[in-house]
Amino acid sequence: MQYYLLRLSLLGAFLVGLQVQVKAQFSLIGQLRTRTELRHGVGNLPVKDSPMAGFTSQRARLTFGYKMDRITFQASIQDVRVWGQDASTISNADGNRLMVHEAWADIALLNRADTTMKPGPIDYLSFKIGRQEMVYDDSRLIGNLDWLQQGRRFDAALLKAQHKGWALDLGVGFNQNTDAFGVAGTYYTPANVPISALSSQNVTLSIPAGFLPTTGKGGAPVVTNAVSTNGQNQQFKSFQMIYLTRKFKQTKFSALVFKDDFQKYRLDSIGSATAGYVYGRRYDQLGTNSRVTYGAMLTGLVGKTLPIAWQAFGYLQSGKDRDGLQIKNAYHYGANLMVQHGPLSAGPGYEVLSGNNDATIKAGKTNRFDPLYGTPHKFRGMMDYFYAGTGSPSGGLQDAYLKFKYTGKRLTTSFDIHYFALANTTFNKLPEAAPATPLSSKLGMEYDLIANYSLNRFTTVEAGYAIMSGTNTLEYAKQGTMNQKDKIGTWAYLMINIRPDFFAVKK
Repeated sequence: MQYYLLRLSLLGAFLVGLQVQVKAQFSLIGQLRTRTELRHGVGNLPVKDSPMAGFTSQRARLTFGYKMDRITFQASIQDVRVWGQDASTISNADGNRLMVHEAWADIALLNRADTTMKPGPIDYLSFKIGRQEMVYDDSRLIGNLDWLQQGRRFDAALLKAQHKGWALDLGVGFNQNTDAFGVAGTYYTPANVPISALSSQNVTLSIPAGFLPTTGKGGAPVVTNAVSTNGQNQQFKSFQMIYLTRKFKQTKFSALVFKDDFQKYRLDSIGSATAGYVYGRRYDQLGTNSRVTYGAMLTGLVGKTLPIAWQAFGYLQSGKDRDGLQIKNAYHYGANLMVQHGPLSAGPGYEVLSGNNDATIKAGKTNRFDPLYGTPHKFRGMMDYFYAGTGSPSGGLQDAYLKFKYTGKRLTTSFDIHYFALANTTFNKLPEAAPATPLSSKLGMEYDLIANYSLNRFTTVEAGYAIMSGTNTLEYAKQGTMNQKDKIGTWAYLMINIRPDFFAVKK
């Protein structure tokens, strides 16, 4: 790692020395973002009388960009870790978390604004290929998940066209575990699989290639979020995308069709009667389960004396989910607005994500809408109870919210109130409950307070505090128990974000 950092430092010094001549073509942006958190009930309600968790995580990122005539190139290298995760002196066996976050090139094929290029039938056409962030609209369905220190990126190719105000993106991606040298077939294991797991007899067993363990000792999950939503541990094998957008004065229209394909699997186990078993999925089946998400979004701004920003959207899903269940009547819709008066703005919103109705659901079917690869932290509460790392209720979600915001020269504050409820009927299936007893729909209330202060051009400090006031329905829907968890979850954080522009000129 020191070798790579030395090379990067030498590259940076060389580029800085040339900044007078090439500042219009090169960019070099750094980032050091630390976040200290105190957690007691993030993602799930906390166990009764459990202590609070405290830690500091860090992202260090260096992004290099080059732009000249018909090509744009960008590479981003980042290191993500928790303070103290590594010993102060590490051995050669410890490894590291240095990774390439982005490495892509965007080549202009047609550009009527460039007089050196031959005119084409459309205004602009480019081809972007490589590891890249993909952000569409407000990141509701496709986003870079920047809140997470590791972020999200895609290995993809995009054909990007513009003509008379319209913009069209066509995208494809295909994932594989290895180059398959000496191996036939293209079966894909869609997760970061552990190299070993404890069996039902408490024996450590090695995990073979193509096998994703789900349960081991005592039936405990090995990969806890293996069937979670939002692509948490079930990466697609391939995707195809169409995105179309156009702005009409103060109104923007966008439409999305996104098809993702998941490798088929069969249930299997490894081990023996004496060593015990680890149960899981073996990804060696021909074909994929394909899911299609499609819909549209409208955003706009009306009024001059009292500006009102508004948004409305609706999406549907069909096909088969990653487990091969037939998707029927899965939907996601919502609307919101913000009224601005000077530095103050406020407004309500409401959204629904469909789920399974226990009274009507049929075997082999699902009505659950999966919000793809967006940024749930931005929309459904800062504490990430829904459609994030700990999954979501099978009954779907209703989210009614009210947001307040103050925007000053340096200080920005916001306060959000969420009322969460199930979107569909969920039965209480605990042994002590009567058959077909529906749960109360209310999941809980969440309160999020955030303050962001700009220290200078390159540094911001952000602090937040959030409370989840949950119900037994939330405990049951997320964790399968009742009256075993505290109903109040809290979370606080302090984040320092430093983003120096190494080619910036002092004002």
